[in-house]
Amino acid sequence: MPDLLIELRSEEIPARMQRKAAGDLKKLVTDALVEAGLTYEGGREYWTPRRLTLDIRGLTARSADSVEEKKGPSVTAPQQAIDGFLRGAGLASITEAETRTDPKKGDFYVAILKKPGRAAEEIIAEVMPRIIREFPWPKSMRSGTASSRPGALRWVRPLQSIVCTFGSEHEETSVIPFEIDGIVASNITYGHRFHAPEAITVKRFSDYVSSLEAARVVLDAERRKQIILTDAKNITFAAGLDLVEDEGLLEEVSGLVEYPHVLMGAFEEDYLAIPGEIIRLTIKTNQKCFVTRKQGSEELSNRFILVSNISAHDDGREIIHGNGKVVRARLSDAKHFYTRDQMDLPDLAELEASAKKFHLDLTKPLDQRMAKLDHLGVTFHARLGSQGQRVARIRDLAAQLARQTGADASLVDRAVVLAKADLRTEAVGEFPELQGLMGRKYAILQGEDASVATAIEDHYKPQGPSDRIPTDPVAITVALADKLDTLTGFWAIDEKPTGSKDPYALRRAALGVIRILLENGIRLPLLSVTNDRDLLSFFHDRLKVYLRDNGKRHDIVDAVLSGDADDLVTVNRKAEALAAFIDTEDGKNLLAGTKRATQLLAAEEKKGTVIGATIDLSLLKLPAETGLHQAIVKASQDARSAIEAEDFASAMEALSRLRAPVDQFFTDVLVNDEDAAIRANRLALLSAIRAATATVADFSKISG
Repeated sequence: MPDLLIELRSEEIPARMQRKAAGDLKKLVTDALVEAGLTYEGGREYWTPRRLTLDIRGLTARSADSVEEKKGPSVTAPQQAIDGFLRGAGLASITEAETRTDPKKGDFYVAILKKPGRAAEEIIAEVMPRIIREFPWPKSMRSGTASSRPGALRWVRPLQSIVCTFGSEHEETSVIPFEIDGIVASNITYGHRFHAPEAITVKRFSDYVSSLEAARVVLDAERRKQIILTDAKNITFAAGLDLVEDEGLLEEVSGLVEYPHVLMGAFEEDYLAIPGEIIRLTIKTNQKCFVTRKQGSEELSNRFILVSNISAHDDGREIIHGNGKVVRARLSDAKHFYTRDQMDLPDLAELEASAKKFHLDLTKPLDQRMAKLDHLGVTFHARLGSQGQRVARIRDLAAQLARQTGADASLVDRAVVLAKADLRTEAVGEFPELQGLMGRKYAILQGEDASVATAIEDHYKPQGPSDRIPTDPVAITVALADKLDTLTGFWAIDEKPTGSKDPYALRRAALGVIRILLENGIRLPLLSVTNDRDLLSFFHDRLKVYLRDNGKRHDIVDAVLSGDADDLVTVNRKAEALAAFIDTEDGKNLLAGTKRATQLLAAEEKKGTVIGATIDLSLLKLPAETGLHQAIVKASQDARSAIEAEDFASAMEALSRLRAPVDQFFTDVLVNDEDAAIRANRLALLSAIRAATATVADFSKISG
């Protein structure tokens, strides 16, 4: 079966777009081919900074013939309706239609539309121009002589050539010609723009890859990444150093080069006085280079790894020199920022009111930055006030939460008033991703308590499901206060997440609260803290996602999560206990007995049958009724005592003993007795079963 090779070569594609663009190309092409009636055995996409490539194997040579039946109007329909049917079906006369009979509606017309299969070449030539013209780039541009015409091609960077070849492995391939704004598909591509810019004629994917390799282009991005990583590790090891690995940077750098060459540069050791995070970000952000550290140490070295797209004749000395100049200039700027952040601000007299408001010490640099943040009225959100106002709210909330977390209230207060101070530092102004971290470093420099410094960094955490959570009580308290203030604030102004849109990362904030509470075992009555039932419902939704992602069955989570449950630790422990219990023999007994009772009760409630508000002992006529009542009383007492001790497994075990008396009850007792009072009393027994089990979970929601 034939294979299809497609290459779209352009000027440099931004690294962040390459992987997705290649995936989009594969999906768009394969979807279009399948929709047109073709099948294929497999396909794989590739990308470099200058090309997107698609290799499709085992493509059928033509689509299958098809027959479609199109139902028409009744044979007695007006001529106007029949004419419309003929036009829609492409028939010249009604004699070309068949007549069918419907027992209820009578005779009607049917058009039998036979569509012959089409050659794959024809289909490819038809779909490719549309795919290229409508390609979903986040940003695109028009270029070339055709750019001024309406409908001109828009591409991420100017499109330069198209390869489109088709054929089997052992036969001559053919070019499928189509044209886009003067660019005609061919079997010609080009190698590395500096080392091998000459034209290359290709037939199929195998010789395409080998030809590019010979022309200094490594097509496979994963292989480019491996080359970079392996060479970087070897070079650093030879220098007695370790590479500081960075998967995100590795992905980006592999998208900047077609034929990677790894080199080592250096900067003056004086710059190592700057915090390592600043050095790493400076070198990464500005030069896309990796940093190194001394072997077996977390301390950075003054050597860095750069990746060139050129194999230089001087062993890369000029490239290293050029990169080193830029790195040193950037580190000089970073050192300047870091030094200035530890100096006094020039307008301290203007900051006294803000300092007084937050009990700040204007002899300390970080305190000055917080006072400056408040004094300038830096906006947090137009409808939620300034950053200073927000810190004041967090401060009040944190004082309340400290009683729940057991944190030192004075340290919590100090951490809160300094938590946002580094937003006014020059280091964070240059590298916003360092907020919190730089605050911690500056707090240590000015002699703050270790818990305060830790809280300044950790109050932003966790930033995602894999990020660590704060564990110090002060940090826990500030982190909870920060996230709860965000959530309650945006709920108050009705700026809630909708669908996939969550511009203020409120889902992440809620998940952060959940993880902090559950993973630290902190009891916090969320409803009393937030005073918002809608927000509690949002927490419930996030909790369900979190527990399901951690292996909990959705029905078990639903069973333990009542509408007013605001102690998430208890909910989690119930879910854990129920998950472990439900598959045991006792668990099966509890589920079976409870479901039998509650299903009958629900059916009678739906019919409006009168159910006794309490159990009248004088109406218990049969031993099975008395036995069930006694079992309910005993099980309820035992379960209640176990729940008070938070021994949910024992509570469930106590309730499971209801199974036998429930079965005996249904064997010996007719619930729907003719006597209305007896019937209502027996239904009250079933209601008591439901009430007893509801203290642990709503078993009607458990499948099985």
